[in-house]
Amino acid sequence: MHEAPIQAIAIRPAQPNDTDAITRIYLQSAEHHAGLDPLRYSIPSFAEISLRYREGRQHPEHGTSLVAELNGEVVGFIDVKLDRSQDSMHKDMLYCHTIEIAVSNAHQSRGIGAQLLRAAEDWGRAQGAELASLEYNAANHRAAEFYQKRMGYKIASITAIKLL
Repeated sequence: MHEAPIQAIAIRPAQPNDTDAITRIYLQSAEHHAGLDPLRYSIPSFAEISLRYREGRQHPEHGTSLVAELNGEVVGFIDVKLDRSQDSMHKDMLYCHTIEIAVSNAHQSRGIGAQLLRAAEDWGRAQGAELASLEYNAANHRAAEFYQKRMGYKIASITAIKLL
C-alpha cells in the first residue's frame, strides 16, 4: 500500500551541510541491504560515509548528488554519474547511471524516490545521456517493482556471482 505522494518536496543539488542527513539515510539503506544479502553487504561506519560525501568521493567525476527536502529536512538522496559501456559491441552511448538512491525509512512509499529518480534522469538528459541505468539486488523485490512497474525500467543484463 502506498501513502499519498508528498507535494511539498523540493529536489535540489546536495550541499556540504547535507552530509550528515545523507549519511543517516545511506546507513538505513545499508542496513536494509545487509539484511537482504549479508554475504555482499555490510553497514559502514557513519564517519566513513560522512567523509566520503564531504570529500565528494560518492561519484569521482561527471556526477552529481541530489537531495529531497521536506520542510527543511533532507529525507532522501540520489547519486548519479555519466558513464559509457566498456563493451565494444555496445553502441557508444552516454548513460546516466544511478549509483545510490535512498529515502529515509520514515518517508518511504510517498513518491519521494520517484521524484528523485525523475530529477536524476532530467539531469542526465541535460548532460546528453541517452539511457538511464541502475542496479539493484535481486532479492530486493520492492525495488524491482518500483523500478520496473512504476518507473519504466527494464532488465537489460543480469550479473551472476559465485563465492570463491
